[in-house]
Amino acid sequence: MKPTTTPRERMLKNIRKALLEKRDNPHSNYEESPLYLQNKEMLEVMFAEELTKVAGNFVFCEDEIHFIENIIGLAEEKDWLKIICWDTKLQRLLRKYEYPFIANDKNFEKAEVGITLCEALIARNGSVLISSGQQSGRRLSIYPHVHIVLAYTSQLVLDLKDGFALVKEKYSDRLPSNITVTTGPSRTADIEKTLVLGAHGPKEFYVFLIDDIDNPENKLEQTEDYQQEQE
Repeated sequence: MKPTTTPRERMLKNIRKALLEKRDNPHSNYEESPLYLQNKEMLEVMFAEELTKVAGNFVFCEDEIHFIENIIGLAEEKDWLKIICWDTKLQRLLRKYEYPFIANDKNFEKAEVGITLCEALIARNGSVLISSGQQSGRRLSIYPHVHIVLAYTSQLVLDLKDGFALVKEKYSDRLPSNITVTTGPSRTADIEKTLVLGAHGPKEFYVFLIDDIDNPENKLEQTEDYQQEQE
């Protein structure tokens, strides 16, 4: 009597067969397709939709003043008092409009909000690329209960590979030792399969996006802080 093949054996057989049979990629030119090109023109919409799906918050700002107005309104609504910022470029922007913030790490453990810049925004999955090359380092993006990212439309890219290309272009051969991909607030479902936000990092995550492509005057002054620190 011929032994019966189990479902598991049949599945493994099909997998081995598929691995041995080489087939042409049916979507080898997907980056040249109209859908792909259309998405590249709608990166803001794609990023906002994907960020919202993972419990993040997206705010589009026409200019710096609109950004400050939104931050003030949000801080009043949430009753935020201890807001920390370590990026000198961002500090100059906040001081320009006399927005109060903490510039050092004194009583850091009591921080409520950390405001940072970023390296890139990944539209396909609503992620934010952050590196140790930034003056805020890693602490400010993971310890406070709220993480706010200020980004610019020129930093929006479609995929991770495009984001890493921006980082390589910025730092050349002095790449940061740590590059992190942040997708929404921290979460875990380890305890009784219940989703909990803020278990290993920020409970709330905001991305404020300023348009600096259609309005170049909005672009934050760029300096070589990281490069100078490494010399």
